[in-house]
Amino acid sequence: MIVENRAGAAGIIGSLALARAAPDGYTLMMGNIGPNAINYSLYKKLPYKPEDFAPITLVISNANVLVVNAGSPFKSVAELVEALKKDPKNYSVGSSGAGQSPHMSAEIFKKRAGVEAVHIPYKGAGPAVADLLAGQFTFMIDNLPSSIPHIRAGKMRALAVTSAQRVPELPDVPTMTEAGIKDMVVTAWFGLLAPAGTPPDVINKLHQASAAALKDPEVMARFKEMGGMAGGNTPRPNLANSSTPNASAGS
Repeated sequence: MIVENRAGAAGIIGSLALARAAPDGYTLMMGNIGPNAINYSLYKKLPYKPEDFAPITLVISNANVLVVNAGSPFKSVAELVEALKKDPKNYSVGSSGAGQSPHMSAEIFKKRAGVEAVHIPYKGAGPAVADLLAGQFTFMIDNLPSSIPHIRAGKMRALAVTSAQRVPELPDVPTMTEAGIKDMVVTAWFGLLAPAGTPPDVINKLHQASAAALKDPEVMARFKEMGGMAGGNTPRPNLANSSTPNASAGS
């Protein structure tokens, strides 16, 4: 298996590459809530449409987390909001890219809290996290798996999670509601996709292999450690024997 990162343009570049790929089951994509859900309502024109993809399975779902650099003076959401209200021009928020779940989460946060901050989009979570660690911007709302190692290492401070309940892996971190930000529950997801037209028997074979891997105790434990929940559900929503809620990767 060869992994080729096609970052940029809110996932549009990678998604378009898959849409143009041969539907033979040998080219797949790890899609996510940004390019394969949010983008359809964010952009008036896209070079692809939902029908260009064949969902295989949900791989992982997770909360997002509001984080600051460990050297930041902000110890709570209330302190951050107070500073943003006093002088918004001096603060900025980073994200993994315009239109992605972290960016949209930050926009929801600003709207709910009644604050402003300059948005700095990056080409992926990696460079965004690196610059937050370097103190290049004030805060970000990141997918939990990419930030939780740095939180545990004491390099980042988590101020709140976007789940309805606290995350077991970060029991001391409040939810947005507990932190005073109402009506802000966000769940990000990542799912395996194939090009439209991929034969059903190939999709079925890929799903069976993926579901088996996602049921592996080591994989489930690793996902849990990352603050996520393993998927493995069927791409056929009417199939009664699915062991997880139907949230097909391409929907």
